[in-house]
Amino acid sequence: MSGPLYKVCTEAAFAEAATKGRFEGSPDDRRDGFIHLSARDQLRGTLDKHYAGQPGLVLLEVDANRLGNGLKWEKSRGGALFPHLYGPLDLATVVLVMKLELAEDGSYLLPVEVDA
Repeated sequence: MSGPLYKVCTEAAFAEAATKGRFEGSPDDRRDGFIHLSARDQLRGTLDKHYAGQPGLVLLEVDANRLGNGLKWEKSRGGALFPHLYGPLDLATVVLVMKLELAEDGSYLLPVEVDA
């Protein structure tokens, strides 16, 4: 599987990660033992299912080719293969950080860089 991967996190969590140079995961990531990522075609479903209406989020675009052996594609929602990162997300692999904006209905407007 190729192309960029995406991680949704709070602005506060990203600010903390920036001080360390790595994102060590959300509470859900830590509970599950890996960092949940999404491919571009999975992103809308991830936002709708797990983040609808939640303000203060950023979207990290990650270079999948730089994640190394910790990246595993595993069955998840609906049997689809999702990217899971076992270990911290090194911020050197993040190529773009985008603020997520909420629409009036509570859904997210994908940044033009992703929705193209």
